Amino acid sequence: MTRKLLTRRTALTGLVGGGTGLLLSGCERVAQIPGALSMLESAEVLSQHTQRAVLGQIRPLAREYQRSDISKNFKANGTTRPEGPEYAQLAMDGFSSYRLKVDGMVARPLELSLEQIRGLPSRTQITRHDCVEGWSAIGEWTGVPVSTFLQMAGVGNGSRYLIFHCADNLLGQGFYYESIDLVDAYHPQTIMAYAMNGEALPIPHGAPLRLRVERQLGYKMAKYVMRIEVADSFAKMGRGRGGFWEDLGYEWYAGI
Repeated sequence: MTRKLLTRRTALTGLVGGGTGLLLSGCERVAQIPGALSMLESAEVLSQHTQRAVLGQIRPLAREYQRSDISKNFKANGTTRPEGPEYAQLAMDGFSSYRLKVDGMVARPLELSLEQIRGLPSRTQITRHDCVEGWSAIGEWTGVPVSTFLQMAGVGNGSRYLIFHCADNLLGQGFYYESIDLVDAYHPQTIMAYAMNGEALPIPHGAPLRLRVERQLGYKMAKYVMRIEVADSFAKMGRGRGGFWEDLGYEWYAGI
């Protein structure tokens, strides 16, 4: 009999499929399942350490696809349009007044318009988006590598993480945020996307900018990004677990 390897994604999907999770804005709260959080935290540490140890400085690319593989229907999960007058005004003027801030532990804080961002060297990639709910879709993303912003800003000594601050207040639970470490930040497929399938990024998918970190699950792909903060810790953000869903029980490292 062939033994099937139990991936972290399979384990997570199996847990939420047990029917004891609490549905919240399209994502199941795994933390509600007895014993799930401790199991996932153990798996997270093992998976992250294993990947780092095996790969070392090698940064393999996530699989990229052909345009003919692009999904006809790509679900827009979570918030599909942030509420509030500030975002409404940005959307109304076609995001011409939008400014992406890059600050924190940097030598040269940045404040860039969408036009300036579109003028930077870009990368286009067709990749598969894997959601923790168990569905997947393939899309084409064009944007600026996150490493470009870090080079422009000059990352300070002691920096370890990037914290992405977003415009959407998800279900009144607080503004969405996410974080990744510098290893994933410098990965060539980690980009701030401003286009999807050859068109300007649609609002339901995170306009004007969303994070694409292709070797992790979908909830790490923060939408409506307003600010990138370079930091040595995320302990003071939210409940100190590194992201909106992580604060509700999801694992911080969602590598696949």
